Amino acid sequence: MQTASIIYTGELRTTATHLQSGTVVETDAPVDNNGKGERFSPTDLVASALGSCMLTIMGIKARDNQWPIEGTKVSIQKIMGTDPRRITGINVVIDFPKGIDLGEKERTILERAALTCPVAKSLHPDIVQNVTFNW
Repeated sequence: MQTASIIYTGELRTTATHLQSGTVVETDAPVDNNGKGERFSPTDLVASALGSCMLTIMGIKARDNQWPIEGTKVSIQKIMGTDPRRITGINVVIDFPKGIDLGEKERTILERAALTCPVAKSLHPDIVQNVTFNW
């Protein structure tokens, strides 16, 4: 079964529809690549997918162990290279809410879960993933 249907709508924009849910995501080329930068660019989505994946996999571990991590926030910085134009790095900062009372063992489990999420393991090894955990 297909995952998505994507249509080029003109002016360097696309509309992607997730077929199972009907959710729609629009993209725009970034300003530094002839676009307007008014929506996520395709490479923004790649970088953001890493953060979302990390939170999701940590959420599974937390749910299974009844650890409260709701409110955890991920900040993403995508680093672009040239020649060829591509993502060369993604800086990820994970901020856990104040007051989370987890021991070293629990924190290690969550950190390993994040670092081994499917998107992290799917990205090319040349893309540097700098991840900071702020407890």
